[in-house]
Amino acid sequence: MQLGTVRKASAPIDVYLVVENRLLREALVRLFFKQTDIKVVGQSAASETSAKHAHSCCADIIILDSLSSASQNILGELTKGQSEVKVILFGMDEDTECFMNAVRLGVCGYLLKDASSVEIVSAVRSVVQGDAVCPPKLCMALFSQVSREFRQKSGMADDEACQKAGLTFRQRQLVSLVAKGMSNKEIASNLNLSEFTVKNHIYRIMKQFEAESRQEAVDLIRAGGYLADNRWSNLES
Repeated sequence: MQLGTVRKASAPIDVYLVVENRLLREALVRLFFKQTDIKVVGQSAASETSAKHAHSCCADIIILDSLSSASQNILGELTKGQSEVKVILFGMDEDTECFMNAVRLGVCGYLLKDASSVEIVSAVRSVVQGDAVCPPKLCMALFSQVSREFRQKSGMADDEACQKAGLTFRQRQLVSLVAKGMSNKEIASNLNLSEFTVKNHIYRIMKQFEAESRQEAVDLIRAGGYLADNRWSNLES
């Protein structure tokens, strides 16, 4: 597939094999030859090819059998060139760190060593249609990682916003916990304070922004550019 073109649904899926083991490459060629909707447009070892070569063969999919330095170079070339060619890794271990690295490098499919020929063929068809393919456990690990990174970034953003608003350290602590959806009771327990003290801090925040209600305090914080989204909206409760 040429960069920027749209592949017709009736057109065969053009696959380029980058596999070190020659016997395995030949086995995959035979496997795909039996599929009427898949065509192998090239084959080589990772050390003998490049993303540019695979792209010149009009490949829709590149299939790699490792994340070797040569394979990573290919992925890097694809990323720099903003190529639409998709990449599937197969024969991989169920290793979370390796999987995460593959995702960061732009891989769309990640198949384990025990993947069957049916699963490989299915992965090619799924990925070319815009789907991602990976084992359920690794998919869950990816969700968890994204969630952790979001929470970390959100916490940092909240703290920076609090400092910009001129709040004290204790108020920043309190607002950070409020932003996480904690109730006054939960915040009091977390900070080893009484609920009265927590309510008093919220009252002072309202006074600091000359707000007559918690909702008005939230609106003023947002209007002042200290609140980019509704993560602090729990201040109302």
